[in-house]
Order: sequence, then structure tokens, then C-alpha cells
Amino acid sequence: MGRYTDSVCRLCRREGIRLYLKGDRCYSDKCAIERRSYPPGEHGQSRRQKVSPYGQQLREKQKARRIYGVMERQFRNYFKKASRKQGVTGEILLQLLETRLDNLVYRMGIAQSRNAARQLVKHGHVTVNGRRVDIPSYHVRPGEVISVSEKSRNKDLVKEAVANRRRTEMQSWLNFDEKDMSGVLLQVPSREDIPVPVQEQLIVELYSK
Repeated sequence: MGRYTDSVCRLCRREGIRLYLKGDRCYSDKCAIERRSYPPGEHGQSRRQKVSPYGQQLREKQKARRIYGVMERQFRNYFKKASRKQGVTGEILLQLLETRLDNLVYRMGIAQSRNAARQLVKHGHVTVNGRRVDIPSYHVRPGEVISVSEKSRNKDLVKEAVANRRRTEMQSWLNFDEKDMSGVLLQVPSREDIPVPVQEQLIVELYSK
């Protein structure tokens, strides 16, 4: 499976907002947005032209992909799945992305970034309902318990993330017990409960052409 291997700070600069892809660095004055707020590339500092409607739709799609760390084909499959369900397609799309296992590990504060959460899952450090799950895209259902495995709770990466988790607000649709290193997805979040700066309707318009 393909993956992005270039500097992730370039992605934040391209979208013009913090995507929180590097954990602690994103909260410091070393953040790329703080140092160079213009897009990467030789034309990054040149005067911007007016963005077309298609360009706006494309940017929103790219922003969502980069926030959740999924590749184009996988993102398109999520959209197809969302479009087959009853309800608002854009909201369902975000719900599918939010209930990925790697995203929930990040939201609970077990990892400092989604990329770090993805690595924890892939290396077998996370369990769901007591069973090891090493698939970052695993769809978590309400009521399922996500835990750090017993052997992994003393890892510096995990302890540091949990120690700093108070800097990010715990969502009302999640519960996390710091002592037991486990959390529960209480319910599928509504759009109002998903804190991502994405205009999902533009993504729907892009894929509906």
C-alpha cells in the first residue's frame, strides 16, 4: 500500500492550517505555519490567483485526506460507502473516518499524532475488546473498548503521549481511563461533535461530478 514519505510540514503549509501531523512540534514555535505561512514551492510566496470552485473542492478533499492520513483510493472508497448509506453523505463520510481505530487512539491521547497512532496499531500495541488488532482502518463500533496492551503500557512513546493528553480536549463521545490505559467509543459522533476544519459538502460536490 502506498504512503506519503515527504515532509508532513509541507502539507500543513499547503493547506494553510495546522493539521497536527507531528505531535508536540505542532504546538511549539517550530510549527511550519508559524515560521513559513505560505505554500511550499518556488511560487509559494507569489501573489495568489483567485481559486476556482473546482480548486476549492479539491483543497477540501486534500485537507480531509491529509488530516486523517489516508490515500486517495481509500478515501474514495470511504466516500462510496458513505454515499450508499441513508443520511447526509458528508457527515457520514466524516463519521467513517472518525471511527477508524488509529484516529480513536489519537483522539483518546494514547498517541501524539495520527501517524504515531497508526504505528502503535500496526505494531500490535493496541487491543479492541481484549483482542489485538493491527489494522489502523479497523472500524470501531460504539461500546467497543480500546486499550493499550499490557506489555506496551510502559513504552516511552505511550507514557509521554498520555502525560500530554490534557492539552487536547477529550471529545464528549469518547471515554478514557488513564489508569487502565483504555477507552470506549460511547457513540458515533454527530457533525457538530467532530472538530475538523473541513467543508465536507465541497467534497461531496467534487465526487458527485
